[in-house]
Amino acid sequence: MNHLGFEMERVKIGSFDFTCCEGCQLQLANKESTLPDFLALLDIRNFREISSERHDDYDIAFVEGSITRRDEIERLKAIRAQAKILVAFGTCACFGGVNSLKNRIPQAEAIMEVYKGKAVETMPSLKISDIVQVDLSIPGCPVSKDEVERILVGIVTRSQVSLPTYPVCVDCKQRLNTCLFDLGEICLGPISRAGCDAVCPTGKTPCLGCRGPAEELNMPAFLDLVKERGLSLEHLTEKLSFYNAFEPLATDET
Repeated sequence: MNHLGFEMERVKIGSFDFTCCEGCQLQLANKESTLPDFLALLDIRNFREISSERHDDYDIAFVEGSITRRDEIERLKAIRAQAKILVAFGTCACFGGVNSLKNRIPQAEAIMEVYKGKAVETMPSLKISDIVQVDLSIPGCPVSKDEVERILVGIVTRSQVSLPTYPVCVDCKQRLNTCLFDLGEICLGPISRAGCDAVCPTGKTPCLGCRGPAEELNMPAFLDLVKERGLSLEHLTEKLSFYNAFEPLATDET
């Protein structure tokens, strides 16, 4: 029963991890002040970080991580077949994330370097939408707790859900942050989707665009800014490629 005194039908959810750190899932379970009310909306059917119980009758599936093994493909397809709504949860699921850095290196070379030639099951890192249909994407590394709660409440109550369309720079200006370009840094804030409360630039760490491109971004103007400040285009390419969120911009524009 909620604080208004009436029963609300709880939505059945499952949360699943593939190749990832599981940090995005922990965000859901780590908001102590709002967690009881939040969980009151949900019927947790499969969520390893919250409960040891396992059930396969879920309506919404949150999928964290990228796909890097053949067996993960079949598991993901089975989750998709069960779920009415599948949510790509976090940057790895939405774009491939940090795991995509392995795609720059020939597979045999990577295995030899990391595993010293030991036989391992691996493949190039893929985002979730490369394999199955994704109904909703919530990017972030990690995701924003407040945003996830807002979106999930919107799904449960059948109200409109959306992500910010404007860039991180808007949040930075609201916080009166010093622009990192003025400090001699390349920051992807002007072209990255907001919604993170500009947590990295606020801490004087340049944005790496973990939430992907903002809508209607002006890439030519951004490139001009980088050149005008005398900053490295090679360094820019590395930043654009870090989460695999700006492909093909990382190669086509620079």
